[in-house]
Formats: sequence, structure tokens, C-alpha cells
Amino acid sequence: MALDLRLQVKLSQQLVMTPQLQQAIKLLQLSRMELVDVVTEELAENPLLEEGVETKEEHEDGGANLEGDALPVQDAAPEQEVKADAEGMNDIDWQTYLEGYSLNSSDSRNSYEDHEDRPSYESLLTRQESLKDHLMWQLNLSSFTVDERLAAAEIIGNLDDIGYLRASLEEMAENSESDLAVFESALKRVQKFDPAGVAGHNLQECLLLQLERLELSDSLAATILRDFIGELEGRKYPLIAKALKVSLDDVLNAAKMIADLDPRPGRAYNEEDVHYISPDIFVHKVGDEYVVTQNDDGLPNLRINSFYRNALTDSKSVDKKAGEYIQEKMRSAVWLIKSIHQRQRTIYKVTKSIVKFQREFFDHGIEYLKPLVLRDVADDIEMHESTVSRVTTNKYVQTPQGLFELKYFFNSGINTADGDAIASESVKSRIKEIIAEENPKKPFSDQKIVGLLAGQNIDIARRTVTKYREMLGLGSSTERKRLF
Repeated sequence: MALDLRLQVKLSQQLVMTPQLQQAIKLLQLSRMELVDVVTEELAENPLLEEGVETKEEHEDGGANLEGDALPVQDAAPEQEVKADAEGMNDIDWQTYLEGYSLNSSDSRNSYEDHEDRPSYESLLTRQESLKDHLMWQLNLSSFTVDERLAAAEIIGNLDDIGYLRASLEEMAENSESDLAVFESALKRVQKFDPAGVAGHNLQECLLLQLERLELSDSLAATILRDFIGELEGRKYPLIAKALKVSLDDVLNAAKMIADLDPRPGRAYNEEDVHYISPDIFVHKVGDEYVVTQNDDGLPNLRINSFYRNALTDSKSVDKKAGEYIQEKMRSAVWLIKSIHQRQRTIYKVTKSIVKFQREFFDHGIEYLKPLVLRDVADDIEMHESTVSRVTTNKYVQTPQGLFELKYFFNSGINTADGDAIASESVKSRIKEIIAEENPKKPFSDQKIVGLLAGQNIDIARRTVTKYREMLGLGSSTERKRLF
């Protein structure tokens, strides 16, 4: 069979992801905080973008030019240097202007008439003390030898956020080329620092250090921690009582004492900053109807800078290279503004559709949440399913029932005895209510919960109850059991 080369013309269609389309898709799936960061970065990079509301005159004058791909740019005359009006500058009362522009109150301005008397900005900054800062402060106030001080600093530097020492002393001594005995001596002294239980290698040692601080090293609780830590975790209290030849009440009292200890001694010094959620959209009830409104607070209002708009209109004053640069930035700015507007409109349409499907939820609460999938909303608003998925990711809505992520309203269905379907989130809520009302000494098993849900006409398998319980962060009946 002979092989030969030939040319063949073939006509085909394919989807090309232009940079503008990629940017629009990216903006669509960003959260509110991420969108603000992107807009702020674009404001810093693109000189044609500025904050403010576009006036009607600017829109009418430049609207046609914004849509065009290019404007005629001619070779202009040599550029003229722009000079400031020195006489006009002298006419300004700068002292009054700066006082009015100051961020301080009038009383504070009067108290700092001279700039030298004003405290520096750095002196007003504060930060929370970390666990390592707190321990190093105690180390500096203690009497250590030079070698022990270096070893103690090494130990403190290897503590994790909750105060545990994860590295071995042998490894630290080898890395610092020091004697192991020095690290052992330094560790014993660091373990006496505040908070109690710090620098323990594991949970058992951490709790024993706290009992030692309470002068309970010889107590029943300390004995249980040293010799029966596995049985304690498994709540095998009768076995512990039999092995130690003590009463069950004594073991329960000791277990209660251990439960009151702090398993994470460094937690108080490593609190994370709280990040508050700002809703992207609001749903208000006005009479018998629900009104959807967008939350534009915090989002910069973008517009095209009028100076560059006029410069493009008057093409004679712009040389060729500058005109091409302005044209490129103009297209980028216009597409960003359009993409943000399209994003806001899509979120609005998706939320309106969700309100239509989940009307009973907004009226009565989570128990009336209906099964809903992305395709239902996509068909309703005539958009692709992937677009709805991007819009509902990391977007939040404030409703009369509370603050929810838009993804929350999309649930699979669980069949009921009547042949209807109920949303999985509603089933999770009922499981949570059943566990909250149970007797802690005799918690319900998953099979028992299945029977209780069957009494509410919910047909569900035991493994599904187990899955939902684990998703809610609730332990098994053995883990939830409390004898004291």
C-alpha cells in the first residue's frame, strides 16, 4: 500500500476561549472579597479606570467609542510639556486644606498643632501576643544558663499552634550540636511556664502536666491518664474501676476532672481573625412578595476616565504609540465593566429563580426546603448549567430565614412514605434536632434514628443517616454518651 501526501480543505467549527471570555468566566466565579481585590488591582494598573458614577453626558459622548475596536490615530505634532500654574498654587491656603483633609477629629487636630508632636503611625499599631511571644517573655525573666537559654528558645520555636512539642529532643540537640542533657533540663523548665500543659509531646503528657501544676500527680485521675488512657478514650469506665479496684463513681469523678482540663493550652494565644461574610444579594419580603436587591456596598463604581476619553476623541493631540496604548487599556476597561455588570445580572436572575422554586422555605423555614438541582434553575433562566454552578459558588444571600450560600438551596431528594420528596438539608436538620433532644446517658443509635424518621414519613437508610450525621460533625452513639 503506497503512502502519499495530499492537501485537503476542511471546514469545521470550534469554540475559542478569548482572553475577554476567560476574564468574564473568572469574574463570574469569584467571591465578593475576591472581586474587590481584582477591581482594586485593575484600578492600580489601568489608568483609564477610575471610581465614580458615569454621568449621562459622558455616557452619551463616549458610549459609541467604547464599543469600537479602534479609533483613528494620526501622527500628532511634537508633545508639549504640561506646566503647573505657579501663581495659582500660591493662592491656595494649604494649611486650611490639609486640616480639612485630615483623618483626625477636630479635637485631636488642635492637640497636635506641630507635626513633630504628632505620634507616628507605627506607634499606634498593635497585634495580638502569640504563644511564642508569651513564652519568650517568660524565658527572658527566668534565670537560665547560656546553653539552657538557647535550648529553651529552640524548644519554644518548635511548638505548634496549640502548644505541643512535635519535634524530638534528640533531633533538636543534633541540629544545634548541643548536649541532649541540656535540652532535657531546658524542657522541664519550659513545661513549668504558663499556660499549664505547654511543651507536652502528646495529649497524655499535656494533661499530666496540668495535673502536676494542680499538685495532683498522685491522684486517681493521674493514674488513669498514665495507665488507662486507651480505656479512658473508649469510655470503658467499669473496666478501669475493676482494674484499679475502686468504685465506678470514683472513676467517673476522675474522668470529669480530666474532661475539665485544656487539651490545647496554646489555643488562647493563637485565635484566628474573624472574617465576616458580606452578602452578595438580599431577599426582602414586601407584603406577600419577595423582592431581590443587589448589595453594591463596598464594590467600587467603575467608569472610564474622561481625560483619556477626550484624548481619543481629539485624535490629533495623541501620537500613534500613545493612542494604541490607550486603545488597549480602553478595551480592557470596558470589558471589565461589562463583565462585572453581567456578573451582577446573572446573580440576580439566579436568585430570583431560587426564590420562585423555594417559596415555601422563605415562608416557613428549613423544614419546607424542596429538592432542587442546577438544571432546574438553568432551564428556568435559559442559561447553561455550568454558569449557574459558577454563580452559586461562594455567593451568599441574606434572607428572612438567615444568611445562606446560594449552593445551600440545591439538594438531592429523600423519598417520603407519601410518595413526595424532601430535601436532604431538611433531613439533616431533623437528625440534628433528634440528637439534640436525646438523653446523653442513652443516646440514639443510627438505626433508632432511622425508626424515628420513619415515624415522620421519611424513608431513609441507616448508612444515609450515618453519612448525614458525620457531615454534621456529630459523633456516634458511643462517642456522644455522657455518664456525668
